[in-house]
Amino acid sequence: MSRIGERDASGDRWVRARHPAPRPVAMLTHSYYEEDPRVRREAEAIVAAGRPVDVYALRRPEDASTEVLDGVTVVRLGVQRHQGAGLGTYLREYLAFLVRAGVALTRAHRRRQYGLVQVHTLPDFLVFAALPLRLVGVPVILDLHEAMPEFFRSRFRGRAGRIGYALLRLQERAATGFAKAVLTVNDALGDRLIGIGVPASKLTVVPNAPSLARFDPARHLARPFMADGTLRLVYAGALSPIYELDVVLAAIARLAAQRPDLPVCLDLYGRDFAEVPLRDQASALGVADRVAFHGRIPIEAVPAAIARADVGLAPTRRSEFTDFSLSTKAYEYAAMGRTVVASRLPMVERIFGDDIVTYEPGDADDLAAALLRLVDEPVAREARVIRALDRVRDLGWEHESARYLALIEDLASGPGVTRPAG
Repeated sequence: MSRIGERDASGDRWVRARHPAPRPVAMLTHSYYEEDPRVRREAEAIVAAGRPVDVYALRRPEDASTEVLDGVTVVRLGVQRHQGAGLGTYLREYLAFLVRAGVALTRAHRRRQYGLVQVHTLPDFLVFAALPLRLVGVPVILDLHEAMPEFFRSRFRGRAGRIGYALLRLQERAATGFAKAVLTVNDALGDRLIGIGVPASKLTVVPNAPSLARFDPARHLARPFMADGTLRLVYAGALSPIYELDVVLAAIARLAAQRPDLPVCLDLYGRDFAEVPLRDQASALGVADRVAFHGRIPIEAVPAAIARADVGLAPTRRSEFTDFSLSTKAYEYAAMGRTVVASRLPMVERIFGDDIVTYEPGDADDLAAALLRLVDEPVAREARVIRALDRVRDLGWEHESARYLALIEDLASGPGVTRPAG
C-alpha cells in the first residue's frame, strides 16, 4: 500500500502530510432508493470505505426530501414512478427526472465538489444530467442495470417499431460514449455492450449479487421443509408483467387438482400493478385462499420473509430482454438456504446450472411438476440447496465489491492527492 506523506530531513521516517478529505460521490437513480438493492449496496460500500455519497432519487408524497440512511445522504426529487403506465407517461417521467436531477446535481456541486458521478439506469440518457459536471472534468460512470432498447421493445411491443428501436440504440451508444466508465450486471450484458462498440477496457461487470451480511440464514430461524405439512412458496419482488406470476397461480391450481392432499400456499411480497390482475386470476382459478398478498416490504424485511418459506420462486417471462437478465431473487433465495425454482432462462442456466430447479417459461404444468419433484425427492432437493448456497457464497457482494470500490477510488480520487515520489 502506498504511504501518503513525506520523509523528514534525515530521510529515515515518514511524516503524515495534510491531505484533503475524500471528495464525495454523487449517484443518480430513477428509483426509490430504499427499494433498489444494487444502488444501496454500492452507496453503502463507498460510505463504508470512507467516502461520502449523495444519492438523488425519486420521491413519494410521504417521503422526506432529504434523509441520511446508513450513512448515505438521500436527496429525493419531486418525481414519482408510474409503473404500468403508457409509453408517453414513461418518457415524461424520465425527462422530468433528468431535468430535476441535472439542476440539483449542478447546484450541489458548487458546494460539495463531487469527485465522481455514477448514474444508474434505466433510462440510459439520464447520464446527460451530469453534463455540466463532465464539462468541468468530473468523471461519470454509467451503471447499466438492463438493456434499455430490449426492455422497451419487450414492454411496449408494437409501439417501439424499427425507428423507435433504432433511436433507443442510438441513445444507448451516446450514453455509453459519454461516460468515462461503464458498469453492467452480468457477462451477457457485458458481451452485448462490447458488441455495440463499448471498449472492453472501459467496461466492468459487477454482478447483482446479494449482500451476504444482509441475506444471512444464521440470523433467522430457518423453517424445515414443509414443517407444518404445507408447501409454502414465496415471491419477493415487483408484481409486474415481466414476472409470470399468472403462470405460478395456474401451477398452484394444477397442484390442487393433481394432489388435493398437498396443501400449498403462496406469499407474495411486492408492489401491485393494476395491469396485472393477480387477485382476480387467483379467484378465477379457485386458489384465492392459497395466496396471500402482503404488499411491498423494505429490503431489511425480505430475508425473514424468505426464511419462513420452503421454496423461493423466480418466475420470469422469456423475451429478448430477459435473455440478458438474471433475477436477483434467485441469488437471495439461495443465500438464505431455500430451494430455488426459476424460469429456464439463458442466464439462469449459465450461472446456476443444475444447482436450482428450473421449468419451461410460460408452462404451468412444467412448473407444477417441478414443485412436486421437490416434495417427492428430498435427497436431490437438499443437495441442490447446499450447492446453490456454496455458489452464491462465492459470488456474494462481499467478494464482488472489491473490484467496484477499486474503480470508484481510481476515478474519484481526482487531482490533489499527495503521493510519495519514487
